[in-house]
Amino acid sequence: MDLINTKFPTPLQVLRDSVTEQAGVLLYLKRDDLIHPEVSGNKWRKLKYTLLDAVRNRMDTLLTFGGARSNHLYATAAAGRAMGIKTIGIVRGEEYPAKETDTLSFCKSQGMQLVGVTRTEYRRRNEAQYIQDLKKHYGNPMVIPEGGTTLRALPGVAELVEETANQLEKTVDYYAVAAGTGGTAAGILSAGAKVLAFSALKGGEFLRNDILDLTGKEEIGPNLQLFTHYHFGGYAKHKPELLQFMEEFEQIHNVLLEHVYTGKMLFGLYDLIKQGYFPAGTTLVAVHTGGLQGRSHDQ
Repeated sequence: MDLINTKFPTPLQVLRDSVTEQAGVLLYLKRDDLIHPEVSGNKWRKLKYTLLDAVRNRMDTLLTFGGARSNHLYATAAAGRAMGIKTIGIVRGEEYPAKETDTLSFCKSQGMQLVGVTRTEYRRRNEAQYIQDLKKHYGNPMVIPEGGTTLRALPGVAELVEETANQLEKTVDYYAVAAGTGGTAAGILSAGAKVLAFSALKGGEFLRNDILDLTGKEEIGPNLQLFTHYHFGGYAKHKPELLQFMEEFEQIHNVLLEHVYTGKMLFGLYDLIKQGYFPAGTTLVAVHTGGLQGRSHDQ
């Protein structure tokens, strides 16, 4: 399995339907869900340069963090298996991994060592001392933050903008992305593009500062618009209107969605289009960030 030299560019799919045609906007879906069968979407792009660094520095182990249904744990486990690197997943909740989820079962199948910790301990995942203690205990692994969002992640995501520009041969007015940790939005912003970020979390207002901090460029703040009211109750939560939207979208466009990230982002984007938020002639690119293994959870 060749992880780094996956074929690019990922397809751009035109989304034509009654909503986009009535508004007179051009909407494309960047199909990053098709990058790789297991390390898909923004996870592939965010992990790319971290994995290259791990190989270059001859690191034999990756350690990272996530919940029991984490797309990031899933992707890291698959990537480690493909590249012959050991992986350790620190899982939020001491009931895991004894209590199975499909995601954790997959991680185990890829050889990831899973360690369930209390939610109190998990909250320390970004503390320098806690990271040092973990590195000492597990033999100095390369530590990847939750979600894979590091400075190494930004150039991998930024490549999406150049790809898309070459495919369209025209200017994109806005890129629309779901936001959990903000790394994907930050990567696209760092390439000079304008971003519409849709928080997948309840109370996601903090993401604006996190995203701009990642770019290190406060002056590009006007290029970021953050929408925090399309979370449907919080992370991985959903309501009937979201599931109905997803079902109708899938029937019209023959594209599978999940309710954690991309489904919410597209719901919000379509809502804005219906409200006349964008002038006729606006070109939008929505990014499908993968994570389709999440379709089976809590639906």
